[in-house]
Amino acid sequence: MHLYRIEERQTVPADLPNAWDFFSNPANLARITPPDMGFEITVPPPERIYSGLIISYRVRPLLGIPVEWVTEITHIDAPHYFVDVQRGGPYAFWHHEHQFRAVPGGTEVHDRVSYALPFDPLSRPLHDHLIHPRLRAIFEYRRRALDRIFGPPPPARTTNLDRLTNGAGK
Repeated sequence: MHLYRIEERQTVPADLPNAWDFFSNPANLARITPPDMGFEITVPPPERIYSGLIISYRVRPLLGIPVEWVTEITHIDAPHYFVDVQRGGPYAFWHHEHQFRAVPGGTEVHDRVSYALPFDPLSRPLHDHLIHPRLRAIFEYRRRALDRIFGPPPPARTTNLDRLTNGAGK
């Protein structure tokens, strides 16, 4: 089984407790998923995740074909970390780590997804041309959605040393 990985980082202008409140509510997943995926939670979840929680939903990831997906929240270290793992769905393997860290101006949201495709190695050509670009587009949509929900990320702060080393101020 060939394992692929995607990592994304984004800073949202919210303190760590508020960022955790948003991301630990399963209902908010629909707000950060592209509408063309037809995301629908099929069994109403609680308002907050907990270790062992099973979430069942339907998505249309490719060509509008509905796919049932079941994930389990396997690890939680509130408000810093949780993991969801696919228990049934389109991938041969799916492990998604969500990390949250207070940074100046907000919270850094770090996603690390490790996944494998079914029917490996026959499915490998699909990865580069279909699956990987689609996952990148989903994360790009999510980035824009989080900017709409929380506001744009805080501007990068520069110091006098940064300005001097970059040639500014001459």
